[in-house]
Amino acid sequence: MTGLTPSIQAAWRSAHGGLLRVLQSMGLRQPEAAIESASQRFWTESHQGRGSHWRSTARFAEGDLWTRIGVRHLGMLRRAARLLDAEPAFGRVVEWGCGGGANVVQIAPVAREFIGVDVSSESLRECARQVEARCDTPFRPVLVDVRHPEAALRDITDRCDVFLCVYVFELIPSPAYGERILHIAQQLLAPGGLALVQIKYDTGAWRTRPRRLSYRFSPGNTTTYPIHAFWELAVRCGFEPRYVELVPEDELDERYAYFVMVKPDIPGGVMSSRSSGRDQVTRPNGATSPTRSAPSDR
Repeated sequence: MTGLTPSIQAAWRSAHGGLLRVLQSMGLRQPEAAIESASQRFWTESHQGRGSHWRSTARFAEGDLWTRIGVRHLGMLRRAARLLDAEPAFGRVVEWGCGGGANVVQIAPVAREFIGVDVSSESLRECARQVEARCDTPFRPVLVDVRHPEAALRDITDRCDVFLCVYVFELIPSPAYGERILHIAQQLLAPGGLALVQIKYDTGAWRTRPRRLSYRFSPGNTTTYPIHAFWELAVRCGFEPRYVELVPEDELDERYAYFVMVKPDIPGGVMSSRSSGRDQVTRPNGATSPTRSAPSDR
């Protein structure tokens, strides 16, 4: 679509997206294996940061948005520790989908070790470069294939304290694939470990449902979940979800839900160190309340 005006490009993309949804509603879908292969090709071809939140890309060329991404997520992790009546423990941190390092440059300085997992070797090198320029915390890159994410368990043998995964679940091949990632996270975390996982939520409207066609057209809308469905999925994978922060819209996109979850100290049991047993409720725009007002880091 080179040479077309932005308005024409937007109209074309809207029409194309609508056509794909009509075809999907008629039962036309790609097999999950085909979407996994398309995703692997998309993220492993040379991209110079396209879609991976590299600081050098045009989206972050001006202003401080790239910095604010990492500051925001570090704040969420610290807020989670406070609400769960636990001291922040950033000993060994794993970020699944570390991209260009927006999170790692903020979190690595307070961690003992940072492990970045990504499907792109380019992004892992960029992430390592950003860490080296910021702090002395050891950074360990782990390259995975979209089709075989469980291979990361062979490379990460030490238990971790924090599992972070943001701006990734909307890109994965299907909602079922997300269950694989949650199982990996549960195995990586030490008992009592903290997970912060962000998804795009499905409101029930037609346009917010998962897409099963043409991964390359709109990878950021491939997978969505109803909020209650993801909560239940996390429980089935061995987590104890504690609360959700909703961000209906921000500078990057819309319909973000951040799940704060813990790995039980006893399999199938109740958290002893991080859980206070209070019910958690969700409010719009990221406000949370475990029967009290959540402190704001924004």
